[in-house]
Amino acid sequence: MCGIVGYVGRTTAVQPLLKGLKKLEYRGYDSAGIAVVEPHLQVYKTQGRIADLEALFTKGVPQGTLGIGHTRWATHGQPSWENAHPHCDCSEEIAVVHNGIIENYLELRKELEAEGHVFRSETDTEVVSHLVEKYYEGDLGCAVQAAIAQLIGSYALAVVSSRHPNELIAVRQDSPLVIGVGEEEYILASDVPALLDFTRTAWVLDDGQVARITRESVVVFDQHGEQQKPQTIRINWDPVQAEKEGYAHFMLKEIHEQPRAIRQTLAGRLGVRGNLQLAEEIPADLLHGITDVHLIACGTAYHAALYGAYLLQDSTDLQVHAELASEYRYKRVRVDDRTLAIAISQSGETADTLGAIRKAKAAGARILAITNVVGSTLAREADAVMYTHAGPEIAVASTKAYTAQLCCLGLLAAYVQLHLRGAYDPELLRQLLEIPDQMASILQACEERVKEYAGQRLAAASDTFYLGRGLDLASAMEGQLKLKEIAYVHAEALPAGELKHGTLALIEPGVPIVALATQPHLLDKLLSNLREVKARNGEVFLIAMDGERDYSQTADEVLLVPPTHPMLAPLLTALPMQLMAYYAATARGHDVDKPRNLAKSVTVE
Repeated sequence: MCGIVGYVGRTTAVQPLLKGLKKLEYRGYDSAGIAVVEPHLQVYKTQGRIADLEALFTKGVPQGTLGIGHTRWATHGQPSWENAHPHCDCSEEIAVVHNGIIENYLELRKELEAEGHVFRSETDTEVVSHLVEKYYEGDLGCAVQAAIAQLIGSYALAVVSSRHPNELIAVRQDSPLVIGVGEEEYILASDVPALLDFTRTAWVLDDGQVARITRESVVVFDQHGEQQKPQTIRINWDPVQAEKEGYAHFMLKEIHEQPRAIRQTLAGRLGVRGNLQLAEEIPADLLHGITDVHLIACGTAYHAALYGAYLLQDSTDLQVHAELASEYRYKRVRVDDRTLAIAISQSGETADTLGAIRKAKAAGARILAITNVVGSTLAREADAVMYTHAGPEIAVASTKAYTAQLCCLGLLAAYVQLHLRGAYDPELLRQLLEIPDQMASILQACEERVKEYAGQRLAAASDTFYLGRGLDLASAMEGQLKLKEIAYVHAEALPAGELKHGTLALIEPGVPIVALATQPHLLDKLLSNLREVKARNGEVFLIAMDGERDYSQTADEVLLVPPTHPMLAPLLTALPMQLMAYYAATARGHDVDKPRNLAKSVTVE
């Protein structure tokens, strides 16, 4: 995710801004910039690292004591100088930095361009600077409030103007902002680490609040203009803890970020009434006349591909295949101009996946990329791109990027169904909007219970089996991979119906079994398979969705996830399995964020 820093105080703003941005580098970024008021607005930006931004000041530093800074993780537009923040209005008197996504930016941009505003970037953020310009009548805070009244989406904003050399306006809506309190100086940031070199006292903005920050004071208003008292916190974290927001590891932090990540994935794509908005990303020509779909990926992304294939097979008459990219490259496959190849990769740089899509493209296939990284090789080489918007994922084992991929594939399946059949399942999309809140409830309700089970049972196991049927099988495969990746415990996933065809020979007293039971039409079959396990004294931890069933004869322990559309269940069951792997690994004393022999982005064959 992007990082925001703002400064107003006694000293020149450049050094506090650069120092704050460096503290946010762990979040990941592709460009950086600052704006300083001295007395005119001066903007410095670069594609690349903060070191490149620092190099712009080797011949002198502006002396202005008011400024804003930003590290950008691209979501709209390629990583470039033009798309880097801050963004200015037409007169270059107002500068804005932004975290989040403005869902209605295209509509707003068209309106502003019709009114004569000239845009310089491809970003959603730039509409904010032009809206503030449009509504400015001498009071910067009032102009910002008028501007945000037009916005739909999630955002944290910092705004400065050369007409107000001692005033910084900050806004929070679904994206965090904190204000560090110093001696005649204030520093604004999107995350605590940027404050630690300046102060340990901070004020936290709540959703809908607007702060008017000067050297002398901070005044906070709600969306109605009523003055509010900000919440004060005392920061006791050390710098490393602060980067992890108090979590012991980045992986645990990223598990807990999933409700927010899914909201970001849905933003601008699914309206509050369940209406799909994907035409800008996926042109109709890409789908017209297709007969075959190949979903191509590796590792965790391959399990997402299995999920996508199941959804597309269920909702269309297309021939759909999930393919391991490392195998696809070298086997004989039927591909022509009626084939849609969907390549899935968190980084967009996975060598096997790139090799596979190049093979498919050479044979005439159309390429759709699902990736987390704007400007990645996969994004550049594809015919269309669906970004997951999950934000940077630092831990090697994928968590939030995986569930964001599932979310994208759910939206995509509905969009393909709409294109081919003229209709889609509205209930699936309606319930998809509820997934972030349900994820949050799972994390709150089950973490301690899963921690105890994983620490006592999975951490001590030498072999573990994950069972599922239908769509639950793809989820089971991802669950066992997580356990292997970070806990180094041998695990195997298989269709529950296959137990009796060989693997049942390995079930003996005390062997842990993690089973998934979320598909109503297969529930009785799954429970029957589990009775075979229990007859051999296997130990079953069941993740189920139907709270009305009696599981006492088939499971030693039952964890219920909130009821949802069966096709969406994998987004919920992923969380307890991620926690199982995490707590098994920590109980065994492993480096969770950097497991042995593995890399985050596999850029070699």
